[in-house]
Amino acid sequence: MTTMSDTGYVDFDFFADFQELASNLPRGLLISKPRGVNSTFVHIVIMGCGRVGSTLAKDFQGLGHSVAVIDQDREAFRRLGADFNGLTVAGVGFDRDTLVEAGIERAGAFAAVSNGDNSNILAARVARETYGVKTVVARIYDPGRAEIYQRLGIPTVATVLWTTDQIMRRILPEGARSEWQDASGKVQLAQMHLNEDWFGHPASLIEKNTSARVAFITRLGEGVIPDEHTVLQEGDVVHVLVLETDLAATAASLALSPGDHS
Repeated sequence: MTTMSDTGYVDFDFFADFQELASNLPRGLLISKPRGVNSTFVHIVIMGCGRVGSTLAKDFQGLGHSVAVIDQDREAFRRLGADFNGLTVAGVGFDRDTLVEAGIERAGAFAAVSNGDNSNILAARVARETYGVKTVVARIYDPGRAEIYQRLGIPTVATVLWTTDQIMRRILPEGARSEWQDASGKVQLAQMHLNEDWFGHPASLIEKNTSARVAFITRLGEGVIPDEHTVLQEGDVVHVLVLETDLAATAASLALSPGDHS
């Protein structure tokens, strides 16, 4: 999967959409299994055949799933390449006849990734409410709308929020950066920057000195769920669960040395 442009810069918009859309689909869809051995292959309908839609389509086909792609522009299907053997349907993604032609009635998942917020959310609602598709994801450019539809139970990917957050992480790594929030917006999963003096201390000290709970630690590229014996090491990336109202205070506390809390 390409995440760098020809100039060597990270292509945030593409990576953001693809990464978050894939993460919103069930894990079973992302794991390839030999056919006939407890297979979980399903039919996936994708609305929008831009860079994100075409990449999702090819990747899911590569995992053995059947895929249908909807786009109003027939020329867009060229992005799928000669090896794509799924179904392509030219039409409006929220039109019922178009959806039926794409196999929505047997679909296990639906992803709306066109360049229009209104079209994406309308198509997602039709897929879920009319055809009962259990797994539905919509790309939304307007962060305000994304939050509203998230609370209505439709998983959304807000490109602008993810992109700005990723850029800020690279320019200003200190402090806290939200990685996930619940539908109410009250609970945050956040990556925390620690004062170097925390290294060598038990991870449980974070919970003793703040209102946060350590969810996991990324250590040498691998996730670690801490227990009472886990000691923080240099290079650890700490991810905590914390109330949104306590996020700033928690970040401020972890920016200090543990000794400053005594």
